[in-house]
Amino acid sequence: MESTEDEQLERVNSLPDLELASTSSSLSSILTAEDSRSTTSSGEVSRTTTSSSGEIPALLVPVLVDRTLLTVEELRVAVARSKCVGRNNKGVTWGFTSVIGRRREMEDAVAVIPGFMSRTCDHVGGCTAPGSRTSSEISPVHFFGVYDGHGGNQVAKFCAERMHEVIAQEWDRETVDGYEWQRKWETAFSIGFERADNELLEEAIAPEMVGSTAVVAILSGCQIITSNCGDSRAVLCRGTETIPLTVDQKPDREDELVRIEGGGGKVINWNGARVFGVLAMSRAIGDRYLRPWIIPVPEITFMTRTDEDECLILASDGLWDVMTNEEVGEVARHLLRRRRRSISSLTDDIPPAQAVADHLTEIAYGRNSSDNISIIVVDLKAKRKRQQRQ
Repeated sequence: MESTEDEQLERVNSLPDLELASTSSSLSSILTAEDSRSTTSSGEVSRTTTSSSGEIPALLVPVLVDRTLLTVEELRVAVARSKCVGRNNKGVTWGFTSVIGRRREMEDAVAVIPGFMSRTCDHVGGCTAPGSRTSSEISPVHFFGVYDGHGGNQVAKFCAERMHEVIAQEWDRETVDGYEWQRKWETAFSIGFERADNELLEEAIAPEMVGSTAVVAILSGCQIITSNCGDSRAVLCRGTETIPLTVDQKPDREDELVRIEGGGGKVINWNGARVFGVLAMSRAIGDRYLRPWIIPVPEITFMTRTDEDECLILASDGLWDVMTNEEVGEVARHLLRRRRRSISSLTDDIPPAQAVADHLTEIAYGRNSSDNISIIVVDLKAKRKRQQRQ
């Protein structure tokens, strides 16, 4: 009797050394906490799964792998069933906190925009399973942003309400060859940040002495695309590693110091390195009074998603001032895994990602963080996969 496609696929997936691949703003949640002292929120964003990829040379069919003979049909099924790392990008939980902390005013803002775009993974770019069924299906692309204002909350609030819109518009406007998808995103982010900065001036949103950091992450089925302007930060917890996705843009960072001083500016040590003794970062949205030394030009990074990814964390320096990347990653991994193992967590009103955001906020406050604290945690593990392990 012939085996079913599922049985064939199970045979293939049970072989550890074989890699297979194909041959070939509606809902939003925006938090500015203008009038409140503490706010938290959580929701559902995307679902991930495991898949592996490679190319099948025609001369190796059928092929003996680990003393198991794979038929042409088994290989065909495996190829047809290969999927993007994040499949259709539906079902990952997320949570965030944004609290005033020990500051007199709340100047942070957070934006979570699930499905701010809907595209195929192939179209977004960087697909790990090109030509597969999931790569050609329309799926949501998610947006996460943390904005740490200074001098007032106007710029941070504006960015939380507007930044994702201008980036989506610029991405749609830019047309490049499919192999240059990274350049398309770089252009969309660079022009998008510049547009947001110009709109602040044109619409008189804020005084010239008000500004904000902007750390943004785009989550597609196969990629995490990060854009950073300032000293808010994004990290990825992958297996036992905590991987920085951004590098703080500080005035005493070697390349930034050269740029500032080369333009006639000065970096003065006043409770830390500051541009003209005032601003403790070298890039930001707004801050017109410090041009051309403070610029709204982001640094963009690309990280391909893997099955080992645990969670994505974006936060303002209210967290990073008192915790290292490694400390944050260790806390997040430990708490996520503990709650995933708990049967009760499957029906708990608080998703694991929200529990992590809450706990990190408590730790930062307990360590006497003197700033507003804003944290977004995105759980990158599939809920269905967790349930099957119970």
